[in-house]
Amino acid sequence: MYLSLTGIGFVFLYPLLYMISMSFMDLGDLINHAIVWLPSSLYLGNYETAATVMSFFRVLWETLFVAATPSILQTAAAAFVGYGLARFEFRGRGLILVLVLATFVVPPQVLLIPRHILFNNLGFLGNIQAYLFPAITGQGLNSAIFILIFFQTFRSLPKSLEEAAQLDGAGYLRIFLTIAIPLALPAIIVSLLFSFVWYWNETFMAAMYLDGMRTLPLELQRFITTFEEIHAGMQHVNTNEGIEMAGTFLAILPLLVIFFVCQRWFVESVDKSGITGE
Repeated sequence: MYLSLTGIGFVFLYPLLYMISMSFMDLGDLINHAIVWLPSSLYLGNYETAATVMSFFRVLWETLFVAATPSILQTAAAAFVGYGLARFEFRGRGLILVLVLATFVVPPQVLLIPRHILFNNLGFLGNIQAYLFPAITGQGLNSAIFILIFFQTFRSLPKSLEEAAQLDGAGYLRIFLTIAIPLALPAIIVSLLFSFVWYWNETFMAAMYLDGMRTLPLELQRFITTFEEIHAGMQHVNTNEGIEMAGTFLAILPLLVIFFVCQRWFVESVDKSGITGE
């Protein structure tokens, strides 16, 4: 079993290990066929060049803002919708659940043109509102998954806790904030982390809706073009695999740091909330 897991783990880790190894190689190591994995020395020039080309530290804060803000709003909206569907009986409740599932089943490419026209009419194109408006209305990136997670989480909570709070004079909003939300902490962590990663890695929507705003994945897509623009007219200055690997590693480094810091809560929350295969 351990041998099988080691083999499977190596398949997934190989690209990451290869990227890290290549990012520390200078040009001499890259053209030396005798050097495969371990560079002759830890060359940091690739990271300096990649950070300059990507404007790393300035774009990093903009990327964090673009990913974190809609993630928080999306989690809050999904929690409200999930609690309402799980705890209240009203006409049309089943239809709303079907529509929530439909937003996940319908391919996002189908909605690109109508959503682009809508955002253009509302004046949302070119700024963060193109992300915030869908997130706060429960229609953010893969919001249906999080609504269903909160729906199942709140359905599993014992109603006796809410009934006892109602006897003490607590209203629905207070019950939601003081009882339901603390008990749904695993679902909240899962929703925040998955939303953050998905918004971070999103490039197509960012290129279409956030014209003028820069994110690390977008800068990585334009890496070679930007490098050539910076070094235009300079002879014998060309990008190489080491610089490209350094830029790629810088683009995913914040996510790796977040995962290693939050991995214990993340694994526990995934296990308790029941989300798998994502």
